[in-house]
Amino acid sequence: MRKARRTIREHLRACDVVLEVLDARIPYTSRNPDLNALLGSKPRVVVLNKEDLADRVATSRWVRILEAGGHPAVPVCALDGTGIGELVRKVRRVLEVAGSVAAGRTPRAMVVGIPNVGKSALINALTGRRVAATGCRPGITRGKQWIRVGPYFELLDTPGILWPRLGDAEVGFKLAAVGAVKEEVLPVREAALWLVEWLRRYHPVSLEARYGAAHLSGAEMLQHIAHRRGFLLPGGRPDEDRAARAVLKDFREGQLGLVTLDLPDAFGE
Repeated sequence: MRKARRTIREHLRACDVVLEVLDARIPYTSRNPDLNALLGSKPRVVVLNKEDLADRVATSRWVRILEAGGHPAVPVCALDGTGIGELVRKVRRVLEVAGSVAAGRTPRAMVVGIPNVGKSALINALTGRRVAATGCRPGITRGKQWIRVGPYFELLDTPGILWPRLGDAEVGFKLAAVGAVKEEVLPVREAALWLVEWLRRYHPVSLEARYGAAHLSGAEMLQHIAHRRGFLLPGGRPDEDRAARAVLKDFREGQLGLVTLDLPDAFGE
């Protein structure tokens, strides 16, 4: 993470605009609070990626929240190209308003964000070809590279950057739910239990549709899923860890419906 911060500092002067990529399911939680200090007054466009997995109404409200805070925002799905044209138009408008690009010079943009929000997929969508490595695990991007986006601007990809400490357990669980934290370093069972309880409160229909048991507590749900899918340990005991991983996988793939974990009502909209 120190290397990522250093990369941003080193190349910020050469950039005219920053594309801050967030996960549309957690627009607040996936914002690195360190970035404001790092980026200063540099023009910025916020990209709400993976909008295909988020609640549509909540996403619209988050766009209003972000723009009220002074940053133009665009929902996109980098994997299928939804919203990419609007993003390019908004970046060009921001550059025109800023007026900081000398005539004849190609504008440069920096892509930043926490791990696994889809920065590389976004670059591939913008360029129309696979020029950046992508994956469903955090930590895929390595090093730095400038990439041309048609005649409009060049992009600098940067490694994902998390803040140094996660003091709030709920923040950690939300990051775990969307896959921004490697499973090797997170309590998978606890994260799944948190997610099930959250869905019981706000999206019980999702649990009922997928597992047929929205009334069950988190622990009961893991046992139910383990028995239902045959995740059994010797002696017929339910393998709750395997069931927990299945719940997280279902959520990340949209099998539990279109869900936004950062509710706009809790953030002033």
